[in-house]
Amino acid sequence: MKQSKSFEGFRDPLQPLGPGDIVVIGAGLAGLFTALRLAPLPVTVIAAAPLGEGASSSWAQGGIAAAVGEGDTPAAHARDTIIAGAGLVDERVARFVAEEAPDRVRDLLAYGVPFDRDLAGHYVLSREAAHTAKRIVRVSGDRAGQGIMQALIAAVRKSPQIRVLEGYEAEDLVIETGRVTGVRLIHGSQRGTGSYELIPAAAVVLATGGASALFSVTTNPVYARGEAIAFAARAGAVIADAEFVQFHPTAIDVGADPAPLATEALRGEGATLLNGAGERFMVQHHRDAELAPRDVVARGVFAEITAGRGAFLDCRQKPGVHIREAFPTVYGFCKENGLDPVTDLIPVAPAAHYHMGGVATDAHGRTSVEGLWAAGEVASTGLHGANRLASNSLLEAAVFGARVADDVRRLVPPSHAGPIARLARIGTVSPLAAAERSALIQELRAVMTAEVGVVRTAKGLKHALSLLADLGQRARGDSVLSNMILAARFIAGAALRRKESRGGHYRSDYPGPGEASSRSFLTLADLEAIERKLGRKAASRPLGVVLHP
Repeated sequence: MKQSKSFEGFRDPLQPLGPGDIVVIGAGLAGLFTALRLAPLPVTVIAAAPLGEGASSSWAQGGIAAAVGEGDTPAAHARDTIIAGAGLVDERVARFVAEEAPDRVRDLLAYGVPFDRDLAGHYVLSREAAHTAKRIVRVSGDRAGQGIMQALIAAVRKSPQIRVLEGYEAEDLVIETGRVTGVRLIHGSQRGTGSYELIPAAAVVLATGGASALFSVTTNPVYARGEAIAFAARAGAVIADAEFVQFHPTAIDVGADPAPLATEALRGEGATLLNGAGERFMVQHHRDAELAPRDVVARGVFAEITAGRGAFLDCRQKPGVHIREAFPTVYGFCKENGLDPVTDLIPVAPAAHYHMGGVATDAHGRTSVEGLWAAGEVASTGLHGANRLASNSLLEAAVFGARVADDVRRLVPPSHAGPIARLARIGTVSPLAAAERSALIQELRAVMTAEVGVVRTAKGLKHALSLLADLGQRARGDSVLSNMILAARFIAGAALRRKESRGGHYRSDYPGPGEASSRSFLTLADLEAIERKLGRKAASRPLGVVLHP
């Protein structure tokens, strides 16, 4: 198997980084784990919502993948990761992530995460798609994300070195002589007033989550809109693998936004997929049927819906599928929407779920911009390749959270790190009215689902880029909308450039894989060059805060 191209982050600076805060943007698993591991250095965490309410991590149902079961090995875990990634996984990253997984699970236990165990004290493990062993460590069946986040939030609240700024959103980075020296923030209560604030930073860690809320059908919270991809790119960061979006095949199709999720673990325990005629359609698409890689299952479900037959998850009286007791979250979602999964079929549809792409990082979580790290879904580390292996996302957040923290501690001396007493309000911007912004965001999401969704074509992608350029002009520099548009442009532009189908990226006009494919790396200049070739005027971009270019 071809070894995919690695990424080199920024080199060690000649002088220590600082002075200023160590700022972690994002309060999901990656952000909180990084903050805790930075001890004893002081750190400021930027949380767009009250802790636990705005993070995709809290919504994770399956669990965290780790080779902790009898007979399982990190080598087998790494091998499954590489196979699932469809030829684009950085094999070195896959190996060290799998090797460090048991230690990170033990770290989470030490923070108080109540992983499921049997009477003998062994982990209760599940198997998910494309895993060759049961290695998904769970919490209360399908409440892993919630259980992990509750424990980490409690630990953060008890940590005197961690300052949490709740209700603040990052909108841009401050760049001085080629490195990050601060973050531009806005508090939710100030949204629409035109004011913003700056916080100086010795180091900045992006842990903002993914970009799936750029699509109209998604399982992710509203804050997963890819804004950090935009402001990192404006600062000079390389964006990797942006075209690879994983669509979860079994979002519960009840018209909710975001769509509730029917965890893959249900299929791992024996639930099947049927169409409206009662046919088990996945057996025609892959030898593993319902446990095929997610992209295969998503396209199978999409095809049934497109053909008008519909797609349904069958959990009715299945041996081993005790949905009420073992999967209370899914059971609750169904009951809230008038379904009883013990007796009823669950209507499902593919939904944007996870972004394999993001800000390119090296093995330490370093980006191409000095002073800027990334961890979790916002980052593209090379672990996931073209298709994330189930439940590797929480694992990656913990492994790279630890690695980022170790690297920052090495480069930022204690004398340079310290929280400032107050934020500095220094300027204004001119945002759109809330109603106008909301309407334009819905247009953007509709474009992404229609043209950059489960099945893509050159015609549709070019149309998407044209519509996004038009939206960029209409955004008039509004920071939220402009950031979302730029992130969407990266996804669409990278998808147009990749003339093949691989993993989460499927082109019906290029349905087969290319012979010598590699990871994609794009700068903002590269993206604008793609758009110029189409004769499109690039969407307007808001000015980043650049003190000394």
